[in-house]
Amino acid sequence: MISIIIFSVLFIGASAFFTINARKVRRNILLGRDVQINDKKSERLSTMIRVALGQSKMVTRPLSATMHILVYVGFVLINIEVLEMLVDGFTGQHRVFSFLGSFYNFLIAFFEILALGVFVGVVVFWFRRNVGKIKRFLSKDLNGFPRLDANVILMAEIVMMTALMLMNAADKNLQLMGSAHYKEAGSFPISGLFAPLLSGMSEGSLIMIERVCWWLHIAGIFAFLNYLPYSKHFHIVLAFPNVYYSNLEAKGKFKNLESVIDVVKPNFDPAYQPVTDPNNPQRFGAKDVFDLSWKQLLDAYSCTECGRCTSSCPQNITGKLLSPRKIMMSTRDRLEEVGKNIDANGGTFKDDGKSLLGDYITQEELWACNTCNACVQECPINIDPLGIIVDMRQYLVMEQSSAPNELNGMFTNIENNGAPWQFAQADRLNWAKES
Repeated sequence: MISIIIFSVLFIGASAFFTINARKVRRNILLGRDVQINDKKSERLSTMIRVALGQSKMVTRPLSATMHILVYVGFVLINIEVLEMLVDGFTGQHRVFSFLGSFYNFLIAFFEILALGVFVGVVVFWFRRNVGKIKRFLSKDLNGFPRLDANVILMAEIVMMTALMLMNAADKNLQLMGSAHYKEAGSFPISGLFAPLLSGMSEGSLIMIERVCWWLHIAGIFAFLNYLPYSKHFHIVLAFPNVYYSNLEAKGKFKNLESVIDVVKPNFDPAYQPVTDPNNPQRFGAKDVFDLSWKQLLDAYSCTECGRCTSSCPQNITGKLLSPRKIMMSTRDRLEEVGKNIDANGGTFKDDGKSLLGDYITQEELWACNTCNACVQECPINIDPLGIIVDMRQYLVMEQSSAPNELNGMFTNIENNGAPWQFAQADRLNWAKES
């Protein structure tokens, strides 16, 4: 009864704490501008199934794709066994689903093979991140908490998979002993290999190992659940809605500002009806997270920090300051700061004199981008760093009149000549004249 009470308190506390933090993340995302994304529902659903569930964009890098699929599938399916552990925790029983008989034996064997796959995948990831000299994992973008965050999760998964195997090994020995409460159930193709190492132990010692590992695994699940909102691994939850709401337009197609259209289009179409409120003027472009859309903020929270975007960015490769991964991480960091500000001031944001532009992202980073869309193409979950970059550029040009001299010259030429070149329109076709 005591163990049931302890388990129930842990479960309720972990669930409540996760709900509180998940709601804060949702609130932070909804601080962004409202945009309506409710078109092409069937295409969005198929994209989500293909990209988020099927991980179709991961396969461009076969080794990491294989390991990620092992960890991903193992994580999802092993949670079926965690469901049994939850029922056991609430009822005080042991292997409550064992009534399934031979099918249960198959499930436990299958879960053990998956657990081994998860273990191997995580170990490979740890070596790639910490031992292998892979540039995208050595970047200063990951200094501090991001690097620690990745390693904490990897080590936690190693501990949980080890605990699961030790638990099953001790359980198998207790079943062979005929120990009370440990009825014969399950098949253990992996843990059974090292179960003989525990065979010389007393019944009490085996029960202690089995119980400690059971509690360690389930407590690890609860801890992992509540660590997610603070970690890049929240993409486990957010990747699906993020892909569903991703931009389905052709890459390279830029959106026009409605406020600008409302000013220009009536000059060509007298019947045009403005869509923005002239009494509530909106900022051109984006200076802070409030100026970005909720989808762009969802992008920031969904970022896995894998660095595929940065490793394929030609500007980053050639030594420019720009890192698309850092753009997303900085957006999330600023959004987290804003959220804490709101929490500290009774639900209202108090101006802190900071903004995303300037304090987190510099003009040099923004103007380094050549808008090639390589980062968008490479992202495994359809995040769009370019959208944030372009919006912040719009703010610089249209609100601050701040642009590199080369662009200012081009803007002047377009205004005066209708083309980016310094030639009058009347001379535009001179090149085609016969000499």
